[in-house]
Amino acid sequence: MSQNRRVSKELYERELKRLQIELVTMQRWIVESGLRVLVIFEGRDAAGKGGAIKRIAQYLNPRSTRVVALPQPNEREKGQWYFQRYVEHLPTRGEIVLMDRSWYNRAGVERVMGYCTDDQYELFLRQTPVFEQMLVDDGIVLIKYWFSVSDKVQQRRFKSRLHDPMRRWKLSDTDLQSITRWEEYSRAKDAMFAATDTEYAPWWTVDSDVKKVARLNVMSHLISQIEFERTEPKSVKIPKRPKSANYSRPPVETQHFVPDIATSL
Repeated sequence: MSQNRRVSKELYERELKRLQIELVTMQRWIVESGLRVLVIFEGRDAAGKGGAIKRIAQYLNPRSTRVVALPQPNEREKGQWYFQRYVEHLPTRGEIVLMDRSWYNRAGVERVMGYCTDDQYELFLRQTPVFEQMLVDDGIVLIKYWFSVSDKVQQRRFKSRLHDPMRRWKLSDTDLQSITRWEEYSRAKDAMFAATDTEYAPWWTVDSDVKKVARLNVMSHLISQIEFERTEPKSVKIPKRPKSANYSRPPVETQHFVPDIATSL
């Protein structure tokens, strides 16, 4: 199992840096070519989706990369065609969109927790392959990742969040029910794959029991899915700073400075 497939910190950081440089190179070509890239991240709670997205987007230009993590739909959105609010966030030319969960909420949490009707669920399974075919036919590069985590690892990650003030917000009642409803989520995932794992928009499963391994694997795979040309950034020459032309800085006493607490630590 993946618990035994660990990488050293030194190897992880070296490979992470290499892959992030590749991602920057890939993004430059995407911007220049006008390609539209949509990457969907799904999986069980505490599977490591957020950490992977963070490393992918860390050094990319935010002007042409967006992370989309939509909240629960409001009353107006509930009255729309189900896919409508997601359409608004699709990539434009030269843009990468990373979706932290997506329309597949309906096939997962909404199905298991009873937030949608059986008819709405069945309609979703019928419409999704058609909807995704339309996206691909229109030229969008659609890549879907499912982060798979074992029950024991998920339980351990939940416990680590319980007393971590920086990650306590990640524990909701719905998250915790993913423990007691483990098999229900498994069945929902299997049904989702059966209906939406298509030739033009396949699901790629990421073994994420070891977060560092999962991050490297998904980043490497994402890079392999885009055929891009390696282009060099435009050459830039940093000019010499001109001499001051009778400029006098206002007195320091007239400015409000943030208190310097760092030097007293």
